[in-house]
Amino acid sequence: MVSSSGNPEFRMIDANGVRLRAAVAGEGPLVVLVHGFPESWAAWRHQIGPIAEAGFKVCAIDCRGYGGSDRPHPVEAYDLETMTADIAGVVAAEGGGAPGVLIGHDWGAHLVWHTALLHPDRIRAVAALSVPFLGVAERALIDAVRPAYGDRGKFFYQEYFQKEGVAEAEAERDLNAFVRRFYFWLSGEAPDGLGNGRPASGGVLDGLPDPDPFPGWMTEEDIAYLVSEFRQSGLRGPLNRYRNQHRDVAFLTPWRGQKIQQPAFFIGGERDLVLSMVPGLDMIAAMRRNVPNLTGAVMLEGCGHWTQQERPQEVTAALVGWLKGLPA
Repeated sequence: MVSSSGNPEFRMIDANGVRLRAAVAGEGPLVVLVHGFPESWAAWRHQIGPIAEAGFKVCAIDCRGYGGSDRPHPVEAYDLETMTADIAGVVAAEGGGAPGVLIGHDWGAHLVWHTALLHPDRIRAVAALSVPFLGVAERALIDAVRPAYGDRGKFFYQEYFQKEGVAEAEAERDLNAFVRRFYFWLSGEAPDGLGNGRPASGGVLDGLPDPDPFPGWMTEEDIAYLVSEFRQSGLRGPLNRYRNQHRDVAFLTPWRGQKIQQPAFFIGGERDLVLSMVPGLDMIAAMRRNVPNLTGAVMLEGCGHWTQQERPQEVTAALVGWLKGLPA
């Protein structure tokens, strides 16, 4: 796989009762990188080397269910309580007794925000890409968006992901096509409205093209590597994260109203569909109300959902600058 990460060391980390594979590079204060769906440690291939060179110990994990990490079968093994404990466990194992910095993308962003909330003694700062923190949820996202999607007979991918085995079968039938079509759908190069208007009875790939060639920010070698990772792990574990929304809301009840207190940073793409997922909600404004120590929110023009892969130089420069400016 073509990578600008130098030569990280791969190791297995014991955390919260599972073993997680991680790419580790550099020395200094710990920075844990947490990927989203459907990704791997390699989503950070452009950032690992530069962050390590800036004087940090970088640990890019495969979340449970992905790649070389353990992949428990039960749906509840992927709930928020468990997966944030995984990340806190990585900090404990690799941080030398000091709190760590977390950076996450997509589901990884959701996980790092909540790890900072639930394990504040372990986390000294947090940065998120694509997914802002809107406050502790009082209802599941699939319920919040149902009036705009399912109740109107429109397809919403997270609702489709709820039934065990269905999305797995569609994706695993042709993993190469799944990666290419899913990634292009959420990229900055996708045409406006791509995938809109699909009936609720359809599949996640219905109406999504397989671009030839794929946008240059993700090479054929990058795609082949990701496909090989999913051949090894399957998609059940990754999809199980979506199936815990009601369990997560119930678990978070004691934290409702609480804010993220650590120094924080956000990077988003102006063409990221995630930021317009809830009609009428200004997610960036909502994040500012719930993250009082947010030091910056960078929006990348023309960028889609895959921020650190679509705009590697800009994202890396922004993250390194933020990291260097953190209080010791």
